[in-house]
Amino acid sequence: MTIDTTGGSPEMDYREHVRTYSGFVLMTKLLIAVVALILIGMAVFLV
Repeated sequence: MTIDTTGGSPEMDYREHVRTYSGFVLMTKLLIAVVALILIGMAVFLV
């Protein structure tokens, strides 16, 4: 992922921003997968 930093603030740490955003997206995907597995497990074992 690339970011055009020409119009941005020179004080902004874009590399850290991208790293934080990537971690957030990864954790969101993992959380969705875990919730889906829990719901599938509930459908199988509780119904």
